[in-house]
Amino acid sequence: MTLEQRLITLRKAKKLSQGDLGKKVGTSGDIIGRYERDEVTPSVEVASKLADVLDVSLDYLSGKTDTLLDSATLGRIMEISVMPEDDQKQVFLGLDALIRDYKARKAYAQ
Repeated sequence: MTLEQRLITLRKAKKLSQGDLGKKVGTSGDIIGRYERDEVTPSVEVASKLADVLDVSLDYLSGKTDTLLDSATLGRIMEISVMPEDDQKQVFLGLDALIRDYKARKAYAQ
């Protein structure tokens, strides 16, 4: 999916008009419409603001990844990344166990 398609999809999911989104990022609804029609490309600064308002990563908005991580998930990852290595290992052990259990439940449910 392209930036333009993701921008439209995310804006509509947040129930924002082009004008509303424009105000939140400091531009106009007309400019948002031009982004959505691929007439112009937003600057990195504007794209970053769009990602923040739409609660997605810039990588997701730009199409670099298809993994949709909201700001709460990204915030948790950032918190883990600054922990001491031993604490990170403990967090990852717990996560690995939860993921393993989830996959097992999913496999048996089918």
